Amino acid sequence: MKYQFLSRWRLQILAALILAIFCATTLVQIHPVQAQERMLKTLTVTGQGREIIPTTLTQVSLGVEVRGKTAAEVQQQVANKTESVVKFLQSQQVEKLQTTGIRLQPNYNYSNNQRRLDGYIGVNNVRFRLETGEAGKVMDQAVKEGATRIDGISFTATDSAIAVAQKQALKFATTDAQEQADAVLGSLNLRRKDIVSIQVNGASAPIPQPRAFAEAASIRASSDSTTPVVGGEQTVQASVTLQINY
Repeated sequence: MKYQFLSRWRLQILAALILAIFCATTLVQIHPVQAQERMLKTLTVTGQGREIIPTTLTQVSLGVEVRGKTAAEVQQQVANKTESVVKFLQSQQVEKLQTTGIRLQPNYNYSNNQRRLDGYIGVNNVRFRLETGEAGKVMDQAVKEGATRIDGISFTATDSAIAVAQKQALKFATTDAQEQADAVLGSLNLRRKDIVSIQVNGASAPIPQPRAFAEAASIRASSDSTTPVVGGEQTVQASVTLQINY
């Protein structure tokens, strides 16, 4: 009986030790989870910012269109007129001058359910950029040099002005995100602490959209008046996301 009592006593001690070890292990495992839960007390906010700047540059799309009886004749006339127009534009030191399209196609006449070849149509289009104040005068002179169509214009600010506006828009977006966080946490009697992460979602200016312009044939090139071209404003937008501890 004495040995049985000792054996039971030893088993009880062993069981107590196992329970203590299990509890200690559980506490060690819970501790990092509790720390992680404290780290998860964050608020994520996205701020928006924008900066409006004046447009000072005009992008112009114009071209030469010729109709004639033979492909060779049309192509030669298009080449001659386009060369004259391009030389003039180069003399005006326009920016980003480039060819945007060359086309030569047959011109058919449909009558009495029949298709008849009337000749050919040739087109050569160019695009360039210049100061808005000079745009009207340059377009008028380009018509005199041989341009027969003006397909559209768009307005933009200079690259340097856009770069400055992008930085300013990012500052506005960051301030907006912080103010949003303060408004939310303040209503809950909480205060923001450290910023855990910052994500810049972008600061960009919209691509200038071309605006339709009158056909060159309707511009009175013989008049002393200059075609008026008036620019406007451009909006540069930015977005910043902040993750903040509280």
